[in-house]
Amino acid sequence: MQQSVLDFSMDYFSLKGKTAIITGGNTNLGMAYAVAFARAGADLYIPHFLPDVSEVKEAVLAEGRRIEFLQGDLTDADYRKKVISDCLEKYGKIDILVNNAGMGVFAPFEEYKDSDFARVLDLMLNTAYYLGREAGLVMKKQGGGKIINIGSALSFTADGGCPPYIVAKHGIIGVTRDFANELGRYNVQCNALCPGFFKSEVNTGVPKEVVDRVSAQLPGGEWGEYGQLMGTAVFLASKASDYVNGWAVGVDGGFTAMI
Repeated sequence: MQQSVLDFSMDYFSLKGKTAIITGGNTNLGMAYAVAFARAGADLYIPHFLPDVSEVKEAVLAEGRRIEFLQGDLTDADYRKKVISDCLEKYGKIDILVNNAGMGVFAPFEEYKDSDFARVLDLMLNTAYYLGREAGLVMKKQGGGKIINIGSALSFTADGGCPPYIVAKHGIIGVTRDFANELGRYNVQCNALCPGFFKSEVNTGVPKEVVDRVSAQLPGGEWGEYGQLMGTAVFLASKASDYVNGWAVGVDGGFTAMI
């Protein structure tokens, strides 16, 4: 029997002693990742745009973990550099980066503004590359780390109303594979976590016909809940995924399998 079989432990899934940056970790799915990591033992660093951090702060502190914040705009190169330097100043290392921050500007294809296309793409794709590269270089010096880029079920298909979202989420897969190739030799793994359609405040205004259409493409017929993403996020951030690199992991209830 190989020694690696004997060495395996459920501790491989622990994040105890790790420091994780989660962009946009104070709202929606980002908050779920933050709470999951805290429960697995990690300390958190949250770059955020929206000002309210009270809910995630309370949840993380309740787990006995540390959490730090830095408000700003991730499309600003100086702010991105400050995120890296400030996290290193406060924690001394960066073990995990989750490129989660995103936005959506919806309009008919015929009316979509070039300025909105550029703005969404800048935040959702360019920032993932630039911040990921800076964090990856830190991880290279440290001798290892994990980068998780948040893709989507729409990284593999398309839908109407927000062209840059589709372009960005497809591009996230390319960024992920590039990082896996460039950084894998330094024990840095990069994977994409690709959620499907989840019940959230963001989706409360989705028209019923869209909800019905999506639900019809789900084998179980139900949109997901945040807690159903947390285990996969912890796995991708932990030692348990050390031989998973450059992959896109879908958590979509079978949505893409049914198309």
